[in-house]
Amino acid sequence: MQQQVVALIDEEDGRFGVAFPDFPGCTTVADSLDKAVAKAAEVLAFHVEGLAEDGPLPVPRTLDQLRQDPAFRAEAKNAMAVLVPYAPPARAMRVNITIDESLLARIDRAADAMGESRSGFLAAAARRRLADMV
Repeated sequence: MQQQVVALIDEEDGRFGVAFPDFPGCTTVADSLDKAVAKAAEVLAFHVEGLAEDGPLPVPRTLDQLRQDPAFRAEAKNAMAVLVPYAPPARAMRVNITIDESLLARIDRAADAMGESRSGFLAAAARRRLADMV
């Protein structure tokens, strides 16, 4: 189920910084407002995946709820609030892929050496690759 999460964007020296009040540590920077909003969605998705591995996720507050928080009002004083799409992690799905046999053997050896499953290893590799795109 997709939701919206509030992000705060501020501008300094022509750069736009994005922060999420309900997801501390989740930030990004871009050189245009449009890029900042696009990057915000990507970095939030990546941040949430990492949090989901460690335990329960924060419950995002609505804009009305945030407005009641004095700390948010102070932080938002010189920033623009935008809503960013947010989709909490869903259930795992089984997929069928085709991959070179020797590459698969290398993946299996690496996953085994790291104490991971093949699926976990491939998912982590995909997350790293996607993070590089942000």
